[in-house]
Amino acid sequence: MSIQSEKTVIIIGAGPAGLTAAFELLKNDKNLKPIIFETSDCLGGLAKTVNYRGNRMDMGGHRFFSKSDRIMQWWQNIMPIQSLDKEQKIIDSFLEADYTETDKVMLIRERLSRIFFLKKFFDYPVALNTNTIYNLGPLRMFKIVASYLIIKFFPIKKEKSLEDFFINRFGKELYLTFFKDYTEKLWGVPCAEISPEWGAQRIKELSISKVVLHYFKQIFLRKNSFSQKNVETSLIQKFLYPKFGPGQMWEEVASIIKDRGGEIYLNHEVIGLKSWKNKIIEVEVKNINTGEIKKWVGDYFFSTMPVRELVQALNPVPPTEVLNVAQDLLYRDFITVGLLLEELKIKNKTNLKTANNLIPDNWIYIQEPDVKIGRLQIFNNWSPYLVKDQKTVWMGLEYFCNEGDELWRKSDSDFIDFAIDELAQINIIEKCKVLDSTIVRVKKAYPALFGSYDQFSIIRTFVDQFENLFLIGRNGMHKYNNQDHSMLTAIVAVENIINNIKSKDNIWAVNAEQDYHESAKS
Repeated sequence: MSIQSEKTVIIIGAGPAGLTAAFELLKNDKNLKPIIFETSDCLGGLAKTVNYRGNRMDMGGHRFFSKSDRIMQWWQNIMPIQSLDKEQKIIDSFLEADYTETDKVMLIRERLSRIFFLKKFFDYPVALNTNTIYNLGPLRMFKIVASYLIIKFFPIKKEKSLEDFFINRFGKELYLTFFKDYTEKLWGVPCAEISPEWGAQRIKELSISKVVLHYFKQIFLRKNSFSQKNVETSLIQKFLYPKFGPGQMWEEVASIIKDRGGEIYLNHEVIGLKSWKNKIIEVEVKNINTGEIKKWVGDYFFSTMPVRELVQALNPVPPTEVLNVAQDLLYRDFITVGLLLEELKIKNKTNLKTANNLIPDNWIYIQEPDVKIGRLQIFNNWSPYLVKDQKTVWMGLEYFCNEGDELWRKSDSDFIDFAIDELAQINIIEKCKVLDSTIVRVKKAYPALFGSYDQFSIIRTFVDQFENLFLIGRNGMHKYNNQDHSMLTAIVAVENIINNIKSKDNIWAVNAEQDYHESAKS
């Protein structure tokens, strides 16, 4: 397609999908000008980095790893990889020393995620090893093996729920031990009420057989190899990570966008989209700081805003059936408590070397049923540069809730006290070792695959009729995407504009099928 005059592309949201779309537009056609409107006062969406008194927080933990070579190269074009020997010097020194020539680098990080259950550590994903057998005991191990063999011979033929999905792959006993409680903490509803599509998107084809096969493969793999293309995503052992957290990547991308002529407006909320026939023609934008409302005309429109809000903002008003489905789309909200400590009560008993002999985990899944905390991050282990003073421990305590529920309604101070009490209750910290704390609340962090989700095709059919409107990203498509999936939806959408492709099917296909992300050629 040849574009002779400048055309305006309105992008709603400055998260990974929105910023990737703007970057790709400017890279591929100088006559396409992106204008981004972001409701919040920061860049990166859920992949932002929050700086609290020099200590940086990653909201949810963002591994920069993808089975798409294209995405891996995209990231490295923005921020190159730092050499491994310099990283080792940082760890060995236990100091935040200047071993990088520049701040714009990606570190290669070792991944370690574990499950904390029965006040003991288990590998994540669950591994068949002596530690697992010893921690669970012979009786529970017998039940796990027996239930797994039963389901292999008598599988659930039609998976109607996430519970069916888990049981078919792991057996009922292992599901009850390691998957049920945590998943229900995450979503707030029973696994039997959640679509099996969540498992297809997030866990894909991980199973006990793949875990066992991976265990034996590791014996023969070179430890320092970063090539993991044929490794199931849940089993990868290394990933890239920006020196100062994920927000650093997106702040750098935003800077490039502005340098190349794109515009980004923070604290600007899109409150209306006007259509004419089969096209969107303008958006209504509210300046949150001043209250001023302004109309912006565009030629193309990208939306990463929650689908429920997008449908409600359309003018003329969509059909009642579409409105009803949108109204009943559900989301899960997210709260992170940042804790700065002198030290942890729980000690490193692994053979992995870490600064100050800190436990080596990136994050820990808290499976204990008597506390509400879902996951625990150790920011020191994501990057030493996230922590102002390397002698301290900087942690993120993650809670999943619904806006307006009992957890959400707690005051900030009450919630922080509650979180500290929970971590002390399971013997991970001593309350007297807490030096400082903060709290961050994130609305609509997780689009839910229940509520009216089984009728989502009604919304998709309706919005796809607008030929110049492209829904991309996690909330924009109401899909539980990782940031690489969100980026791919933006890249494909831009390519559709450049190549004059009218169908949106290839955008919706990203991460929709179990094999798409693994087999797609980039």
